[in-house]
Amino acid sequence: MKTKLFLNALARFVLGVVLVGLLLFVSAGTWKYPGAWLLMGLLFIPMFLGGVVLLFKDPELLARRMKAKEEQGEQRKVIALSGLMFIGGFVLAGLDYRYHILPLPSVVSYVAAVALLLAYILYAEVLRENRYLSRTIEVAKGQKVVDTGLYGLVRHPMYSATILLFLSIPLVLGSGLSTIVFLFYLPIIIKRIYGEEKLLEKELEGYPEYQKKVKYRLLPFVW
Repeated sequence: MKTKLFLNALARFVLGVVLVGLLLFVSAGTWKYPGAWLLMGLLFIPMFLGGVVLLFKDPELLARRMKAKEEQGEQRKVIALSGLMFIGGFVLAGLDYRYHILPLPSVVSYVAAVALLLAYILYAEVLRENRYLSRTIEVAKGQKVVDTGLYGLVRHPMYSATILLFLSIPLVLGSGLSTIVFLFYLPIIIKRIYGEEKLLEKELEGYPEYQKKVKYRLLPFVW
């Protein structure tokens, strides 16, 4: 079981590295794109290490995190839009670097790198608190409401972490054009949250009471 899971995870990891690299470096027209190398290191080294930890500590959670097929048609559209956002954002970042259309100061890349690492730390904490997390919207057998830790502050701390992560990506790349594209993640994730909460209200016992207890979805005192 672990061998098959490991090979599947490794294949997806390598595919992700290759695809992101191609999108960035081909559009940039050069391998000498410091922001792209910085981003790939920040993204994929923690991702690899985290995957190894999950493989040995909680392979079931790793398997859930790798499940990508959405059952709901509306959510499949959300995932498709996210994919288009990533492709467009990476390609524009490369073109921005090549033609200097809307470059950002280099200091922005370094500040964003810190924010991206912070997002990974938050993401890891969310995984520690809630082992039922899946990439797809579903309710697992035996799943219970988690209302402590970060879940005591907001109802969707994983999405809070991904917003920080994804909005840091174009800044690390030093691209103003790419930043504009990645801002579309905000309405995309809001739409996903509304759909997810409808399902959880129906299928996860205690979730309506949790909604009354924790009023904010992503950011305390804001929304």
